[in-house]
Amino acid sequence: MSITEVISIINQMMTDGVVERYAIRGAVGATFYLEPVATLGVDIFVAFCYQPDQVVVNLRPIFDYLTARGGVVEGEYIVLAGWPVQFLPATSPLVEEALTEAVTVDVEDTPARVFTAEHLAAIALQTGRAKDYARLLQFIEAAAINAERFQDVVHRHGLLDRWQTFERRFLQESP
Repeated sequence: MSITEVISIINQMMTDGVVERYAIRGAVGATFYLEPVATLGVDIFVAFCYQPDQVVVNLRPIFDYLTARGGVVEGEYIVLAGWPVQFLPATSPLVEEALTEAVTVDVEDTPARVFTAEHLAAIALQTGRAKDYARLLQFIEAAAINAERFQDVVHRHGLLDRWQTFERRFLQESP
């Protein structure tokens, strides 16, 4: 099935006011800047429409909206057009900024919001799993990030120590 179908459904969900905005991240988000890699599903971060009486993030409106349109719930995913999709709230200032500054890309004549390459790389650095470091190396080796913009994101979000450790570990030449 086509990722375009998933994006169309998510765009309509935003138009219908279920979420305020969204952006794709993770392996699918990275494919807009890098070579595609295998992934289990689509990670979509969302900004929820403000509900004055709501303190806790409630994914039920998303799941209700999507199941009414044929989505099938499987664990933490909802399967849309054959793709497992996970919806996540912005849980840190870095992710909130990434969501706010997401860019629109064209996917087969369908607009899709995706995190910038610099934000994807900074989030990979912040998360710090082996697969995240591998993705960060891909961004660097492919020259897919603007170094100045990436450094700005790293500095503003307190990731300088992690970046310096990453540089020593993966980017410095061995004697």
